[in-house]
Amino acid sequence: MEGKGGLIVTIDGPAGAGKSTAARMLAKRLGYRYLDTGATYRVVALKAIEGKVDPEDDEALRGLCRELRIEFSGERVLCNGEDVTDRIREQEVGMAASLISQRGAVREAMVELQRRLAADGGVVAEGRDTGTVVFPQAEVKFYLDASLSERARRRFRELREKGKEMDFTEVLEELSRRDRQDSEREIAPLRRAPGALYIDSTHLSPKEVVERMLQEVERRRA
Repeated sequence: MEGKGGLIVTIDGPAGAGKSTAARMLAKRLGYRYLDTGATYRVVALKAIEGKVDPEDDEALRGLCRELRIEFSGERVLCNGEDVTDRIREQEVGMAASLISQRGAVREAMVELQRRLAADGGVVAEGRDTGTVVFPQAEVKFYLDASLSERARRRFRELREKGKEMDFTEVLEELSRRDRQDSEREIAPLRRAPGALYIDSTHLSPKEVVERMLQEVERRRA
């Protein structure tokens, strides 16, 4: 049943599956807020890199998390009032975030933040464990996937559009490493949540993905 503030909708899946695009579009269609849970870990990773914080030092990471005020303004991500949206999308930060999100101190702080941000409902949250760990009570859950080669092609195209020259094979290998890191980690590994609708976006456009999601949301609302 949909509460006063709206449903909590989760979209999980591997890197490059199209989660961010689908989540933004779905949130707009529903009139909901968009919550990129992965961005919170990227912010911590960025600040750990900048502050030369040991990614295996839980006490230092716990202290770092206490110093960070992470906020969302539309699709922009702010840390202590500073817009870090573009910087957290750097390759180095993404790989660091995949590792740092495995640390218990970081995960505890970020899950608390994410739950607080979605407390009133009316949210489309995307990430790696939104349906399994962060919002196990979510009314609607999706697992968005695509073949590794297609995800690499999307990432390669995105980087080229940003003017960054990378070899396709390098992008493919990096995504493969990221998949292993996310699925094999001990804490909150990437997996399909019970009851989550599986969508393979390999041969689907973002619009087609969102239409399928909307059908499922309306079915759950009925």
